[in-house]
Amino acid sequence: MLWATAGVVTLAFLITLEIAARRYGLPGPITNQAQELIFAPKSGPLLYASMALMMVVLTWRQRFIAAGAAIGIDIAVALVRWAVDAEMTFGNGALWVILGCAVIAVTRRSGPERLLMLKGVGLGLLLVAGRKTGDTWLLITSKTRPEVLDQYLVTADHALGNPSWVAGRIIEATGPIGTHVLDWVYAQLAVAAAVVALYQLRNVAVERRFPGHHLVRTFLVIGLLGPAIYMIFPVVGPIFTYGTGAFGTGGEQWAVANLWPDTLPPVSTPHPVLYDEITPRNCMPSLHTAWATTIFVHSRKGPRVLRFAGTFWLIATLCATLGFGYHYGVDIIAGVVFALTIDAAMRSLDRGWDRPGIQLVAYGATVFAVLLVSYRYLPMEMAGHPWVFGPLLLLAMISVILGYVRTTKLWDPKAAPVQQPEPQPELV
Repeated sequence: MLWATAGVVTLAFLITLEIAARRYGLPGPITNQAQELIFAPKSGPLLYASMALMMVVLTWRQRFIAAGAAIGIDIAVALVRWAVDAEMTFGNGALWVILGCAVIAVTRRSGPERLLMLKGVGLGLLLVAGRKTGDTWLLITSKTRPEVLDQYLVTADHALGNPSWVAGRIIEATGPIGTHVLDWVYAQLAVAAAVVALYQLRNVAVERRFPGHHLVRTFLVIGLLGPAIYMIFPVVGPIFTYGTGAFGTGGEQWAVANLWPDTLPPVSTPHPVLYDEITPRNCMPSLHTAWATTIFVHSRKGPRVLRFAGTFWLIATLCATLGFGYHYGVDIIAGVVFALTIDAAMRSLDRGWDRPGIQLVAYGATVFAVLLVSYRYLPMEMAGHPWVFGPLLLLAMISVILGYVRTTKLWDPKAAPVQQPEPQPELV
């Protein structure tokens, strides 16, 4: 019943977004995904990562067959594209295999085996649908929120020393190599999440059930709730409001001033600013930071190489979000608090709500709300007293981190002490 309810709610949400996108004359998430069955996919690695998640319910023999079928389909499609001189890409085969497994589950499986395979298919499709849903959400934010609140955040960011300006100059100094590496890390965040999730779900085929809590659950909920905050606090980012747009796309006609990253913005009374109808209002909170934080947290119980990868992805994502001018420092703090609060809620939902869980989620939500209110209504005070508000912002984030660590340690199963055998009385 829980999976059926989740499926119905997800389908209704996708249909709603499809209708909303159609109102603006653009295809929605369902249409975009259906087009990738034939046309060039937007992200081939994401489709293969989704197929890998789906295959956790298959046996090793079935996995080899599925992977071979996906690669074979992609080779055939690539030959057709080469013949007609179309865009060369990959990923269609992975999507065909996922849908093929859904057909097999319905027509060739029954009982628990059918349910388990459908869960695997749903898990894979959810990761893809999450990407398409996010794209549609971003479109809606740009169409429905003509004014942005960047001036409030850049003013509040003075309390942190305007880290985006500092990181931007550092990235420029690294040259094209550093830029390309960080850009790749930033773009393939969902693939990194799939790798960690595959480790967490590695025993599903053997145990014939999914664990109660894993990375994908938190990842998808962050992507579902985050855009709602975008609608409340629309922000485009420093490279758009104070620069030339991403990769020099000519955004200077809408910019307040061309200052990023060489010149720090002056402190002045903030006000909403009119911006274009194309650029997404996707800064507050930084969902890339939230997702990278979740990847880091869920990689902690993996092997050393996975822990190292989770740490690298978090650090590189923070460098990219700031160094490319996509986010302000205050966005990063809000993103960390947002991620840990949602993950704590998902853990509590799985294990049952207890007092520590309720307190942690309530505290995290309160801190997040206070951050948003402060950024909106106290930016001048924050800029005027950076040695007070800067440490306060960091302490607020650290308090949520410590609360999360302390509470989750209470939830971890304790190792039972080894009972020593009682000494037997000696026989005289």
